Amino acid sequence: MAVEIAAQRIYQRFVTPTLALLTVSGIGTVGYKIIGGEQVSWLDCLYMTFITIATIGYGEIVDLSHSPGGRVFTMAIALVGIGVATYMISTLTAFILEGDMNQAIRRRRMQKSIAALRKHYIICGIGRVGTNVAHELETTGRAYVVIESDKEAIERYLEKCPGALCIHADSGEDSALIGAGIEHAAGVFAVTGDDSKNLVITLSAKLLNPAARVVARCHEVNYIDKIRKVGADAIVSPDFTGGMRIASSMIRPQVVSFLDEMLRADNALRVEEVHIPQNYPARTIGALKLNRRDFILLAVRAKDQWQFNPGEDFNIQPGNTLVVMTTPEGRKSLEHSLGAAA
Repeated sequence: MAVEIAAQRIYQRFVTPTLALLTVSGIGTVGYKIIGGEQVSWLDCLYMTFITIATIGYGEIVDLSHSPGGRVFTMAIALVGIGVATYMISTLTAFILEGDMNQAIRRRRMQKSIAALRKHYIICGIGRVGTNVAHELETTGRAYVVIESDKEAIERYLEKCPGALCIHADSGEDSALIGAGIEHAAGVFAVTGDDSKNLVITLSAKLLNPAARVVARCHEVNYIDKIRKVGADAIVSPDFTGGMRIASSMIRPQVVSFLDEMLRADNALRVEEVHIPQNYPARTIGALKLNRRDFILLAVRAKDQWQFNPGEDFNIQPGNTLVVMTTPEGRKSLEHSLGAAA
């Protein structure tokens, strides 16, 4: 697809000047043949046209000493031909430089955008799993940066999301994570197809920013403990998750159908978690005075304890986590309300 786009750009940029140059060359060749007559060949006429347009000027291959009209014709061919050739050369030069300049400008803008991010997420690997992760972050309005070593994979993703922030680098390198703003990131998704690389990403991310949450993808069972020991906050095995999903589809089909519909629709509800700020004064749920129409409170996580479907008199403490069902807009509104009241 990227090759087709590049070919289309080249065609659009050069088809007009190329046709113009060929037209001038054809007119000049035919014109000199008419002026020179039988004593000059078609090759001589083409050569005369070429040296005129190219401003080489070795001499008059076609004798124009006794043909004022021929010299006027030569001046016309030179004027038009040199103009077309100059335009074509400038277009080619601009096309060559434009790629490097645009790439440099885009890279500089991207670096500025990444430097301004706070509490964003870093996706290491933009394959099938990484693409779905990015889609969910995009849908729920969360900022993210992609790190991918496969340039073609980045190009495929940028065709779907042209404005995404993508870095072409090895996500296992510290420099790549630093370039993606790891020091200000809220979390890292280590979702490449290589378990050993996901282990390295987890270790590097935790060393660079211990506060960042790291979720790692793992296929091989013998890697799970290793990834957990280097600091992964959560490990997801697609094989295990797939098995649980298949079993749930059999024994609780309506629940699975509801969850699938919730995640499939881009603007539908999500089960989200909202943290109570540390400086938020303790108070009951009833005293929070929040717009309950924007969300449904499912549970409260208080340290290691869960309180499901808490009542109005349940006491909310700083550092607690609310588990709510809401839209992306409702989550942002709730976070803003809690932050403003802190």
